[in-house]
Amino acid sequence: MGKLFEKFPDPLARLIVVFLAFLVVGVIVVAVVIPKQMMDVSAQWADAVKREEARPIKYAGFHVCAECHDKIYETKKNGYHRDLSCETCHGPAKAHTDDPDKVKPVIPAERTFCPQCHAYNPSRPRGFPQINPVAHNPLKPCASCHNPHDPKPPTTPKECSACHGAIARMKAVSHHVQLACTTCHEVPQRHKVSPWSVKPTKPQTREFCGKCHAKDGKDKMAKDAPKIDLAEHGEKYVCWQCHYPHSPEVEQ
Repeated sequence: MGKLFEKFPDPLARLIVVFLAFLVVGVIVVAVVIPKQMMDVSAQWADAVKREEARPIKYAGFHVCAECHDKIYETKKNGYHRDLSCETCHGPAKAHTDDPDKVKPVIPAERTFCPQCHAYNPSRPRGFPQINPVAHNPLKPCASCHNPHDPKPPTTPKECSACHGAIARMKAVSHHVQLACTTCHEVPQRHKVSPWSVKPTKPQTREFCGKCHAKDGKDKMAKDAPKIDLAEHGEKYVCWQCHYPHSPEVEQ
């Protein structure tokens, strides 16, 4: 190697020679050492397809359920669980469709099943039905009150806390504890039955809070409420950018 480099005294020429040597070695490795199957993408795809096809089929797909359970299928299709596959709750059903009398689907009757989706979790979307499993009809199976294929409330909730428990608990220890939710929100009756389709109103202006908290507020029932100069306090910001409406503590 030393004699070879003597023929190329220029450092750049030596670098080029080394690079070419590595290139040649690389070509030889690719051509001789690496198996052709590893470089053939179509062969890899074919192997992957064979491997997946060899796996036993466990799921039947929810459309198959309609062949025997047409009434339940129609109820679910137009209900609140329409976006759930039947096998989400009943488990893999391929064996059941092959031999319905011998293999029965799972029927989740335990109270712990539904709270996997419906127990209160602040990270879930607003409006998603959530409950406190400890306080909400304790010990009773969910299906004793709700049709699992279209789980509408058996009765229209009379209070907001039925669905908005976290907000109700916060408001209960705040300065707004004496205020009914409808003081600030107009709640259509349909919201209680279909909360996603119809939303309650929310105050959008500074003047709304000013009805109670402005120095010249016109609400006589709020005479003991903290007063501010609406023209100067908070400048252009709406009140709830600094004060959380359900617990509007004031920082001094």
